Amino acid sequence: MKTKLFIFTMFMILSASLIAQNTEKGKTAFAILGGINVQNLNGKNISGDKLENDLILGYHAGFNVQIPIAPAFYFQPGLLFSTKGAKNTTSISTSTIKLSYVELPLNFVYKGALGNGFIMLGFGPYVAYGIGGKVITEVGGNEVETDVEFQNTVAVTDPLLTTYFKGLDAGGNIFAGYETAGGLFLQLNTQFGMLNLRPENDWISDDKSVIKNTGFGVSLGYRF
Repeated sequence: MKTKLFIFTMFMILSASLIAQNTEKGKTAFAILGGINVQNLNGKNISGDKLENDLILGYHAGFNVQIPIAPAFYFQPGLLFSTKGAKNTTSISTSTIKLSYVELPLNFVYKGALGNGFIMLGFGPYVAYGIGGKVITEVGGNEVETDVEFQNTVAVTDPLLTTYFKGLDAGGNIFAGYETAGGLFLQLNTQFGMLNLRPENDWISDDKSVIKNTGFGVSLGYRF
């Protein structure tokens, strides 16, 4: 139910943006895009020590709407499916966390003429909600896969060995790229999660852990 409400809210925001630009028909532009992410989960463990995770490869795909707000400046809301996570390796095992999100970026973009196209510089917040995930653990050549559960609190009645994350994530985007006169564009993205994804845990009395999504990537897209 929460996932459906989140997706519906994002759809309404995008629809409202398009309706608001109806009087300027032809100036609002639509784009599809996709690409790869290099992701990590940074922060602290239960004891307060820095997490020592490794990067993993993910991907994103979706669309955005480019709405002019001033000469050379645009508001660019979008809707993406994005995969994130991290890998942790110890002397006896390797665990890979893979998380799937529906993500709403709300970027502000400057586009300056360069050659036959435009250089793009953008920044803005994003809001995302986890819709799926799994943990793959390899020990002694054997592989075990378990699902991730998204919830804000882990109660003493919840399974102890399950991996839990908060569903809601939010943070900031920064990107730069180039768009040709024909609408094809390439951009480099950086993303910093600002919310702690670690749920409140009734199993642990003094939990100092902090987990945040961070990553960078490349997007290729086409603007109509």
